[in-house]
Amino acid sequence: MQIQVNTDRHVDGRHSVTEYVRTVVQHAIGHFEPQVTRVEVFLSDENGSKAGADDKRCVLEARIVASKPVVVTHRAGNLDEAIHGAAARLKRSLANENARVHAHR
Repeated sequence: MQIQVNTDRHVDGRHSVTEYVRTVVQHAIGHFEPQVTRVEVFLSDENGSKAGADDKRCVLEARIVASKPVVVTHRAGNLDEAIHGAAARLKRSLANENARVHAHR
């Protein structure tokens, strides 16, 4: 499974941040790896340099074999919470999608 991390100009996109995001996503959805070919991660700070509540956003888009992509978003006060929240939502969404596919068979 390929995990690609994208950041806006207000989010630090250093290698350590990228590796951290990959680790969190891999841990959350690793057991779905046979069905997921790629996950794109989009990290952004919606207020830029201004302070604000829940202004950090993490969007995860998972490409699934023979199905439509699954996209989830989570906003939080810091990037760590946004990343973990989005990873948890993606895990639930993939579990629901997997259950739906198996129910139709």
